[in-house]
Amino acid sequence: MATNGDIPSDDELSQPGTPPGEEHDFDDADEVDHEAPKSALKASAPVPAPVSRPVLPEQPDPKDLDISKLTPLSPEIIARQATINIGTIGHVAHGKSTVVKAISGVQTVRFKNELERNITIKLGYANAKIYKCDNPECPRPTCYKSYKSEKEVDPPCERDGCTGTYRLLRHVSFVDCPGHDILMSTMLSGAAVMDAALLLIAGNESCPQPQTSEHLAAIEIMKLNHIIILQNKVDLMREEAAMTHYESILKFIKGTVADGSPIIPISAQLKYNIDAINEFLVTKIPVPPRNFQAAPHMIIIRSFDVNKPGAEIEDLKGGVAGGSILTGVLKLGDEIEIRPGIIEKNSTGQTICRPIMSRIVSLFAEHNDLKFAVPGGLIGVGTRVDPTLCRADRLVGHVLGLKGQLPDIYIELEVNYFLLRRLLGVKTADGKQAKVAKLAKNEVLMVNIGSTATGAKVMGVKADAAKLTLTTPACTAIGEKIALSRRIEKHWRLIGWANIVAGNTIDPELS
Repeated sequence: MATNGDIPSDDELSQPGTPPGEEHDFDDADEVDHEAPKSALKASAPVPAPVSRPVLPEQPDPKDLDISKLTPLSPEIIARQATINIGTIGHVAHGKSTVVKAISGVQTVRFKNELERNITIKLGYANAKIYKCDNPECPRPTCYKSYKSEKEVDPPCERDGCTGTYRLLRHVSFVDCPGHDILMSTMLSGAAVMDAALLLIAGNESCPQPQTSEHLAAIEIMKLNHIIILQNKVDLMREEAAMTHYESILKFIKGTVADGSPIIPISAQLKYNIDAINEFLVTKIPVPPRNFQAAPHMIIIRSFDVNKPGAEIEDLKGGVAGGSILTGVLKLGDEIEIRPGIIEKNSTGQTICRPIMSRIVSLFAEHNDLKFAVPGGLIGVGTRVDPTLCRADRLVGHVLGLKGQLPDIYIELEVNYFLLRRLLGVKTADGKQAKVAKLAKNEVLMVNIGSTATGAKVMGVKADAAKLTLTTPACTAIGEKIALSRRIEKHWRLIGWANIVAGNTIDPELS
C-alpha cells in the first residue's frame, strides 16, 4: 500500500503534468523569451522546456490495420501499450504501492489525502516494461530488468562487462488496490480488469491478516488463477522468523486458488529481489488470449477532467476515461457510446438512461500516444464529452464501446448465487470466524458488476436463486459473474458471488 515511510519527493508533489525538476522558478521569469501570453494573469509564467522522450516505433495507421494479424505480444503493440493487467492485493500497509513503485518507477499514491495518511484510497495505476538480456552468460534473475513505460525498445544491458541488449518481453499495467477494509468496493472494481495478481503478505505481521483472506477470496470469485505471492519486509526479520512465517503462508494458501503459487521473499523498500518478481511475471503468468475481432468493450475504472483551473476557453479539452479494453480494438476517430450514461428519474418516478455519445480524439497509455488500443493494459481515452461528466471518477462503472454495439442496461437481475461459509475478516466474541447468514427478502446488498458498485434490494429468494432490484442501472450481460457484499458492523463485507441468468432491461433514450 502506501510507500511505508517513503517520503514523497518534491517532484512527486508538484502539480500533475509538471515534469520533475521543472517547477516554476519565478525569479528567472523576466529572462524567459516567449510569445505574448494570452492572459495578463499568465504574464509571469515561463514556458516549460519540452521533455525529451525516447523514440518508440510508430504504430501502423488504423486505416491500414489488419486486426487478424495482431497478437498481445506484437512489437508495434507492446512498444507503446501494456497488454496484461496485474493487480496488487493484500492487507493495508503490507507494501502494495511500494512494490509497484519498485518495479515501474511510478508513484501510484498521488492524492493529497492519500499522501497525508500514507494509504491508497483510489485505484492506483502504473505501467512497466519488462526486459531480458539476450546474452546467455548474463545470470538470472539479474538478466531481467523493468523500466517505465516510455523506455526505448532495445536498450543495452546495464550489467558491468555485459555486451548484451535488453529485449522487450512484456508490457504490464499494475492495478494498485487499496487494502483498507472500508475500501473493499474499490478493490472489487479493480479486480474486474485483472488478469493476474501479486498477493502481498508482510513478514513482520502474522499471516493471514483480515484483508489478506478477503482479497484472496475476491480474486477467487473473479476467476483469477495466476497469482504470485510476495513475502515483503524480509529486511525486518531474522532468518528463523522468516521461515516460520513462510510456513504460515503455505498453510494459509492450502486448498485456495493460490495453492502452489510461487512465494518470493522481497523487500520492496530496499528493492531486494525485484528482478526475481520480473522473471516470474514473464515465466509464470501467461498473456491471456484476447479477442481482437469482437466489438470493442471497455470497462471504465477512472475518469478525469484534465483541464487546469483558469485554462483559456480554446485550450479546454474533453473528458478522459481510463480503463481496460476487454475485447475488440478502439481506434482514433471512432464514434463511441458510454452506457448507462446519464441516469435520471422522470415525472412518474421511472429511471431513464441517456447514453453519452462522443468521438475518440486521443488514445494514450501513460505518456505514450496511440493510434489504436487493444485489449489488455490500462489506457486513457480522450473524448469530446463535457469534462464535468468525467471529473472525480463520475464515469466509473460505465462501459465504453462503439455506438450501438454495447450490452443491454439492466435494472432488475435474476441470479444464481453462492455464499461463502464464513465471513472473512470478521470474528465473533469467542474468536471464531462469523458464519454468513442466508439472504433475506428486502435486505439491501452491494453488488459489484464489472467495475460498477451499486445497491441491490433482494425482492425474492429461493434455494440458490434470487431476484435483485438495482439502485442504479448497470450495463452488463447474461452469464456475467458478480460479487455480493453485505453491511456488517458499518463495513461492506464480501459474502459471496452470483451468476446473472436473466433480468429486466430498460431502453436507453437516444435523443
